[in-house]
Amino acid sequence: FSDAFCGHGVGRLFHGPPDIPHFKKNKAVGVMKPGHVFTVEPMLNLGTSKKRLWPDGWTAATRDGQRSAQFEHSFLVTEEGFEVLTSRENASRTEMPDYD
Repeated sequence: FSDAFCGHGVGRLFHGPPDIPHFKKNKAVGVMKPGHVFTVEPMLNLGTSKKRLWPDGWTAATRDGQRSAQFEHSFLVTEEGFEVLTSRENASRTEMPDYD
């Protein structure tokens, strides 16, 4: 897993606070409350997780050039738990989706 990137809150700014780290021993603090929206977007790397940004300032690659994969889901915290805002059509919005 890459510790160079993290999920984030979604509000007035799409990439807003709080940062949602996807790795152990992170220093994140806080409590998600009903109405909060956030993303989870882990990145898996075959080699190093050290990053290199391209000149466009947006595209990232690993320093060793090995393959990586990243995906994103957005969640809404509800009184009952959560809702997956990015679930597949006709899929449950209250359970994580199965992957083929």
